[in-house]
Order: sequence, then structure tokens, then C-alpha cells
Amino acid sequence: MSEQVTLHVSSNVLQHYSQIAANTRQSLETVLTNLLEASMAEKPVEWLSDEEVLALSEMQMAAEQDEELSDLLARQRESELDENGRHRLSELMRVYEQGLLRKSQALRVAVERGLREPLQF
Repeated sequence: MSEQVTLHVSSNVLQHYSQIAANTRQSLETVLTNLLEASMAEKPVEWLSDEEVLALSEMQMAAEQDEELSDLLARQRESELDENGRHRLSELMRVYEQGLLRKSQALRVAVERGLREPLQF
């Protein structure tokens, strides 16, 4: 089920997403709908509940992924990675970096909300 919504956006936003629509040969409505649906998968950290923010601030990479990443990095240092290994390493590095970014955002929000003390160095 879908509903129609009218939005007022800046000319910069309209121009940006109109260009994407033209480049991908999709309608502007399709591009914006896809963008909104994709944003549901990963809400901004500021929108999360206190419990979700705290959980995210303590997040760790899954043990299996961490072990695989360590193995791939070691094989890369030894120049033993084939094309598939390099591709997988790239994927895991992206997952790691995205997780680290989300975790740092959650730490900032947790401190702002008074849920955690600021980190001391």
C-alpha cells in the first residue's frame, strides 16, 4: 500500500535528485521513494532510543567477521591475496568502517544525552 505525500524541498535537493533520476533513467518519484525506503534500514543515530544508542555505542564486529578480516589482512601483508580475497577484504573493511562510524556517532549521542561520561584520554 502506498500513499501520496507532497513535500517542499530546496532547489538544490530537487536538482541533485533530478540528476540522479536522469542518470539512472528512473523517475524522480522512484529515486526519492527508493531513498526514503533505504533510509528506513539505518535510522540516524539521533533518532534511536536511549537503549538503542547505548547498545550501538558498545557494538563490536561479529567474531566470525573479525577473525576473517584479521586473516585477510595478514594474507594481504604477505602478498597472498587473490582477486576474491581482495574483494572480500574490501567488503569487510567497508563493514568495519561503517560500524566504527555508527559506534562513534552513538558515543557522541550517548554523551550528549547524559547516558555516558565523555571518554577520557
